[in-house]
Amino acid sequence: MLNFKFPLIALAPLAGYTDLPFRKVVKKYDADWTISEMINGNALKYKNEKTLKMIQKNENETPYSVQIAANNAEVAKAAVEVLNEYEFIDGIDLNVGCPVKKAIKSGYGGNLLNEPDNLSEIISTIAKTHNKKFFSVKMRIGFDEINGVERAKLIEDSGAEILTVHGRTVKQMYNGDTNYDEIKKIKESLSIPVLANGNIDSYQKAKWVMEYTKCDGVMIGRGAIGNPWIFKEIKLQREITKEEKKDVIIEHYKAMIDWYGEYGVVLFRKHLHTYSKGYQGASEFRTKVNSIISINEMFELINSFF
Repeated sequence: MLNFKFPLIALAPLAGYTDLPFRKVVKKYDADWTISEMINGNALKYKNEKTLKMIQKNENETPYSVQIAANNAEVAKAAVEVLNEYEFIDGIDLNVGCPVKKAIKSGYGGNLLNEPDNLSEIISTIAKTHNKKFFSVKMRIGFDEINGVERAKLIEDSGAEILTVHGRTVKQMYNGDTNYDEIKKIKESLSIPVLANGNIDSYQKAKWVMEYTKCDGVMIGRGAIGNPWIFKEIKLQREITKEEKKDVIIEHYKAMIDWYGEYGVVLFRKHLHTYSKGYQGASEFRTKVNSIISINEMFELINSFF
C-alpha cells in the first residue's frame, strides 16, 4: 500500500465535474489524492475509446485512482485486468454508494449495500486481481436503513485497504443532514484508514469533521465545485484571496481548453455558473457565458469579470 501521510485531503469522484482538467487544478492547489469520475466496469472491459480517455491522468496527479462500478465479480475482474495494463494508475476505488436510479436499476453503486455476499465477492476479487499500490472503497452508511458499521467491517474483511464513508443512506440521495455519528462509529470499528465524506464545504467544516469523527482525513466532492481552492484552504486554515481565486479560475479554463479544445468553452460554462456565485452582476455574466463559443472571447470575459 502507498505510504499515505495523514490526515488525507482527497477529491471525490463526481460525474461530469472531476475530469482531468479539474483534477489537475485541485492537485496543484493541495489535494492529496485524486480519483477519476466513476467508470463503468463493462465499458472498461470492452476498452471503449471514450472510457479509456476518461482514465488518463495529469502528470501532477500522484497518487491517482480510477473508480470503477461493477455489479458482479466477473465484471469487476475484467475491468481491473484492463486497468492493470496502465502503470500510471496508482490505485483502484470501488463505488458502493452511487444513488442514481440507473446505478440502482443496474445493480451497481449503492445497490451493492443490499447484497452483502455479492459485495464481498466483488471486493475480494478486486483485492486478488489488481496490481496497484492500493485498493479503496467508497460507501454510504446504508441503503434505506443505517447499517454502516456492519457493511464497513465486511468491506475491510474482504480486502479493502482504505474506506471513504458518505454519511447518508442511498435513499437520501444528497438530501438531509450528513450522519457524522455513524461515520465516527465506523472509524472506531475498523483498523484501516477511514475518510469522512458529505457536506464538507469549507476549511472550518473539514477541521470540525476530522476532530469529531477522528477520521484519517476527508474526501470532498460537491463542496469543491466552484470552490477547488478548498484543499489549499484546509491546509492553510484560512481563506485565500479573491486575486488567488481568479488565478485558479483562469488556470482551470486553460486546462479545459488544453484537454478539450474549443469544446472546452461550452463545457466550462457550468463551472463559471458556480464560480460566479456571490459576485455582483453574476446573473448577467451567466447569460453572456451561455452564448459564447470563442476561446478568446470567453477568456476576456472571465478576466474582466473576476
